[in-house]
Amino acid sequence: MPLRRVVRFTRLILWGLLVTTTWLSAPAGAADVREVILANGMKVLLVEVPKAPVVTVQIWYKVGSRNEVMGRAGLSHMLEHMMFKGTPQHPKGTFSKTIRKNGGNDNAFTSQDYTVYFENLAADRVELALEMEADRLRGLLLDEKEFQLEREVVKEERRLRTEDDPQAFLVESLFAQAFVLHPYHWPIIGWFPDLDAMTREDLKRHYDTYYVPNNAALIIVGDIKADALLPTIKRLFESIPMGPTPSQLAVAEPEQRGERRIVVKREAQVPFVMAGYRVPNYRDADSYPLTILESILSHGKSSRLYRSLVYEQKKALAVGAEYSLLQADPELFYCFAVVKPGQKVEEVEQALYRELEKLLAVPPTAQELQRAKNQVEASYVFGQDSNFRQAMLLGQADTVGAGWRHVDQFLERIRSVTAADVQRVARRYFVQDSRTVGILIPIPPSKKAAVVSSEAR
Repeated sequence: MPLRRVVRFTRLILWGLLVTTTWLSAPAGAADVREVILANGMKVLLVEVPKAPVVTVQIWYKVGSRNEVMGRAGLSHMLEHMMFKGTPQHPKGTFSKTIRKNGGNDNAFTSQDYTVYFENLAADRVELALEMEADRLRGLLLDEKEFQLEREVVKEERRLRTEDDPQAFLVESLFAQAFVLHPYHWPIIGWFPDLDAMTREDLKRHYDTYYVPNNAALIIVGDIKADALLPTIKRLFESIPMGPTPSQLAVAEPEQRGERRIVVKREAQVPFVMAGYRVPNYRDADSYPLTILESILSHGKSSRLYRSLVYEQKKALAVGAEYSLLQADPELFYCFAVVKPGQKVEEVEQALYRELEKLLAVPPTAQELQRAKNQVEASYVFGQDSNFRQAMLLGQADTVGAGWRHVDQFLERIRSVTAADVQRVARRYFVQDSRTVGILIPIPPSKKAAVVSSEAR
């Protein structure tokens, strides 16, 4: 895994995501997407890609950790686990086994904004995947004993992926500091007290509310004929009754009026520094210059952060920046540095800020700008080779509210970004008063308990 992906990967694992996804993978153009809305409100997107006899089937539910409430964080992720516990027609353990017997693979993941289930298999087995997904859309068994057992599995998952991972723990702590009212405050996997308080009845309400056809999108990309497949889709899904449209949570995070800092002391090998800035999502035109800015700062060994902190100053072992415009609500643009042994944390933190401040004073060069655009566009275009990634981008764009047609604008908008645009967004968002800083301080192995403290600078 490239070093710049360390934090992104840690954060996705922390949230329970089993598959990493980014904006930088491309589906077919919008003209190649067949959209059908079933009578029960379910959206169906079909893309014919006949180059290989394979297909990906994905069903996207508009529910993630942002649809939960304080005290029940982790409901969406827990329900994802329970969706593999069987139905009257397909008992526990048979879903994935059946897919594997037919030469495919399946999985699921939960994010802040959505929950997704998928199967990748031979094109002539597409009906099998559709039948099984339709069955568990409304026929899920939520057995009390299975829930109790699976809750312990999720708690162990949290121990392994968060409690025993100092960097993941810092990421979680930083987001809890950066968001006070918005549900991005809590982790996708949930906290231990929330998991302990969770009941089968909580899961049943969550399932009944959000797992309805009018809150889902079925996306199929691969060696299919849309006209031939639609009758099968309608037969399997259209008889499932629609439910009340789930209310869309609208929580505006208050304006941040000063830097926030979180210091985490845990057993770790090296210190770790993060700085997150509040930024807009896809709804704002600034999202495109921010995407280019992320590339300038962190893509490759010629990027500003790597060249300065790792190669020239030799203060960090790894550096990076992350920004995702495809979020349902505005989130963070964050930078990080893994401190090199022997270096002072404070000096690495300040070196990180100095690199950001350079952009405030001088715009990127024409060469930097073009290189960043080339990197973004190349990643976008290369993604067309994967049915799975095509479907992922369509689903992500559609589910967060941008709409799947939004993807066709991407390259045009990226190509139009100027050096002045990049400098403008850097000046607008890299502001100390809107910054949240996280610092990981290693402690000797003998000190078992984590110590967390908040400090005002």
